[in-house]
Amino acid sequence: MNSVPQVLLDVAADVRTRLEPRFPEVAAMFRQCFLNTLETTVRRLPDGTTFVLTGDIPAMWLRDSASQIEPYVRYAAHDDDLRAMVRGVIRRQARYVALDPYANAFNENPDGQGHHDDRTELTPWVWERKWELDSLCHPLRLLHLYHTATGDAEVFDEDVHRMLTVAVATMRAEQHPESSAYRFERPHPELPTDTLVNGGRGPECGYTGMVRSAFRPSDDACTYGYLVPANMFAVVVLGHVAAFAHDFYGDAALAADAAALRDEIEEGIQRHAIVDHPRHGPVYAYETDGLGNHLLMDDANIPSLLSIPYLGYRPATDETYRNTRAFVLSPGNPYYSEGRHARGIGSPHTKPGQVWPMSLAMQGLTSTDQEERAELLATLAATTAGTGYIHESFDPDAPGVFTRPWFGWANSLYAQFAMEVALT
Repeated sequence: MNSVPQVLLDVAADVRTRLEPRFPEVAAMFRQCFLNTLETTVRRLPDGTTFVLTGDIPAMWLRDSASQIEPYVRYAAHDDDLRAMVRGVIRRQARYVALDPYANAFNENPDGQGHHDDRTELTPWVWERKWELDSLCHPLRLLHLYHTATGDAEVFDEDVHRMLTVAVATMRAEQHPESSAYRFERPHPELPTDTLVNGGRGPECGYTGMVRSAFRPSDDACTYGYLVPANMFAVVVLGHVAAFAHDFYGDAALAADAAALRDEIEEGIQRHAIVDHPRHGPVYAYETDGLGNHLLMDDANIPSLLSIPYLGYRPATDETYRNTRAFVLSPGNPYYSEGRHARGIGSPHTKPGQVWPMSLAMQGLTSTDQEERAELLATLAATTAGTGYIHESFDPDAPGVFTRPWFGWANSLYAQFAMEVALT
């Protein structure tokens, strides 16, 4: 177990005190969820980097690791050790992206663990090589949040410069999936969504200006190549990249390329990703292919359509977002479920009818309604099956039936939501 900085212990105590009068069950479990990542999944390494397990899988996902430590980042300016831990995550992520920008999960050492029967270009560092656009976006968001919180300019070393350069170049390449060298096939997939169609190339796409993502943040294959919420995420973080390239590296070419790519993706979203829904009006599709096909749904994993304000793409008051939110939180979304104990968004990654607590936390984080936030917070505390920890998914009619008892990302997102309610 890692030692916990005093600043985080003070936060845990303060938040619990604030929550206790209205949400005693939430207050009782907040501390263990808030500190779960730091106490059980963080490994400080001799080279000054930090390895973060996802929980019950012994690998470091770029997406998960950034999200797991996000609740701590705002306090990093107040503690040298905490600041070093977060900076260590950023540096390790930067090295991983440089090693393979198409991989989503990595090993602590080059020991060949993970999915090494997959047909793709693997190295011993890679646990899994599913190309997911958000895997590049999450580290860039973490870098922005860290610098905003601390003002630490030392983090912008050559490894980070290389990450920025490689991330933009990879997104550029995947604007044109027909010429991409990326291939992925799993010889014996448990589910069809564990592999790509068309000999590992994925579904056909037309040019839109958006960036193709082979897989979703759930690690499931996309039905259509352009995953809209991931492209929205890219629009946001490419703005950060342009600023970093200009301000810290004097790299005018990278700054200009990141800004131009951001604008091209944004234009593609506006032209190809908005659908006129017969009940809700203009809504964002979850996926499209640039050939006239759209997939109307949402998935609990982030980036999602529900998470648009959280990503910083549009405010919660934006009309198209409000329409989209109404759709994804309704039975019109094929992965929305209701039961006796909860209602919310699930995922095709788990069996039908499950609700994912991450979607409940995200619904609360993006809500402008205090009553809705209170109801969601209470639901999350009441559906842990007595464990006091947040799970991947649960049966809304029987919360004792759940998946993944140790899931760092879900615990951190819940803690982030509880903090927002307590501190605002």
